[in-house]
Amino acid sequence: MTQPTTIRREATARPRLLDLFSCAGGAGMGYRRAGFDVVGVDIRPRPRYPFAFVQADALDFLADLIATGHIERYTAVHASPPCQAGCALTVGTNQSRGWGSTHVDLVPATRVLLEASGLPYVIEQPNGRAEIRKDLTLCGEMFSLGVLRHRNFELGRWSVPRPVHPKHRGRVRGWRHGEFFDGPYVAAYGNGGGKPSIPELQTAMGIGWTDVREELTEAIPPAYSEWIGTQFLAQAHTGVAA
Repeated sequence: MTQPTTIRREATARPRLLDLFSCAGGAGMGYRRAGFDVVGVDIRPRPRYPFAFVQADALDFLADLIATGHIERYTAVHASPPCQAGCALTVGTNQSRGWGSTHVDLVPATRVLLEASGLPYVIEQPNGRAEIRKDLTLCGEMFSLGVLRHRNFELGRWSVPRPVHPKHRGRVRGWRHGEFFDGPYVAAYGNGGGKPSIPELQTAMGIGWTDVREELTEAIPPAYSEWIGTQFLAQAHTGVAA
């Protein structure tokens, strides 16, 4: 197992959620706001992660929790495995450059371990990934955000009704094939083509604790996981969730 090199601890008085492949904590922040104590795990150092954090290989860390029985310390698990492998955003748009073709697909291995954990779980991926069940799709317009940022979620051992997907109010701002389009949303990916400034991106995503573009563009808006976490805890309170 990859040994943790960094850990910050905090008192746990609420249900605890394990945030795997955490990046800088977009998902973690939402779950925290919903009512969880959160522990993030990422293979890279994430000094801006706002809660308890372990630097480790996420799957090794999860496997060790299962083997030792320490997984019982947690109520639920959220996982956001790297999405480049087989993603239409990389293989489709940039296939000629070979992007997305050499990445390892960690979704199947993640699912196997999450099933073995015995806990309710969430796997998050962008549009274009066929490897997960699309039990839930969220969009920034559902939360009046300045990004569309469509994300699909597979829900293991629990379920929730799909919310209504409202009509988009316009286009994503930026250059497309030599033509500039204006619109109410900014593009939360990449650097060129009229992409937003860091402050614009922070505002649009609802993320203020990191100003690193790579961390912002890899994150999901906290509003998504806050909604998911709130739904889960409401079901747990009524005895519906596992």
